[in-house]
Amino acid sequence: MRAPGGPEVLALRELPEPVAGPGQVLVQLAAAGVNFMDIGVRRGIYWTDMPNPKCIGVEGAGRVLAVGAGVAEFTPGQRVAWAYAPGSYAERIAIAADALVALPPAIDERTAAAVMMQGLTASHFATDFYPVQAGDVALVHAAAGGVGQLLCQLVKLRGGTVIGRVSHAAKADAARAAGADHVIVDADGRFAGEVLRLTGGEGVHVVYDGSGAATFDDSIASLRRSGTMCWYGPGLGQARPIDLLGLPNSIKVGYAAFYDHVPTPALLRARAGRLFDWIQSGQLRLAPATDHALADAAMAHAALESRATIGKLLLIP
Repeated sequence: MRAPGGPEVLALRELPEPVAGPGQVLVQLAAAGVNFMDIGVRRGIYWTDMPNPKCIGVEGAGRVLAVGAGVAEFTPGQRVAWAYAPGSYAERIAIAADALVALPPAIDERTAAAVMMQGLTASHFATDFYPVQAGDVALVHAAAGGVGQLLCQLVKLRGGTVIGRVSHAAKADAARAAGADHVIVDADGRFAGEVLRLTGGEGVHVVYDGSGAATFDDSIASLRRSGTMCWYGPGLGQARPIDLLGLPNSIKVGYAAFYDHVPTPALLRARAGRLFDWIQSGQLRLAPATDHALADAAMAHAALESRATIGKLLLIP
């Protein structure tokens, strides 16, 4: 990334070979995940203290090439994955060992790169930020997207009902396949009336809204008394200021920051292990990922920003 801006600011460039320092692991990437966080970095919303040009991307999976001093839990040849390591749009990267998880034999690198960021996010939302209970009704925005499809499945796994919102009719089938009981097609942020109709006027127990500022007001209006708003869309536009006294129905509103999902290495590995178990048992299914060459990162960003994609985008070195 040579400067903040559109996808055109991304370009493939040769950099010095990384070396595993103390506490680090040198990894050969098999795949890097493309996330809205990366778009926020490229637009100049995040990582503003890091000088340009800089290598972006945070998620990936690959094979250990070497380990630095003090690293005992990983060995060369081992397959690993991570959810957050800056500079992951690369062929090789030196990563802090604490950021890595070991892959079980049944999970391949592409699957791991497709599920780490979005899977850990979705599981945090549905089991921690608002632990879905049997009988709860959840409104899931971008229900055909990577996080959205996983959220739909996890809400259903925990006994809830899903109202999925998608921006285009072409995405409705993907949302239903992920478990959405009802699908609302809306591109303008006007959906609360239909949510209230589907819930007999009561509203939903929880809204998972990563769609940015355009949906914020109707998400609030979709909640029932004492409902919970889980908001996670700052990369797509800030929400308006909140007047606490103006919030209706004693609702709760919170920003689910990624850094709080897995704040320790032990929790990272436990939550990742649970994701891998769900995948191996068939309880969690991933939509087919779309591959782009590493050199085509700008194309992948443009596709993700268009909101026309279904499932995960991967960069393959």
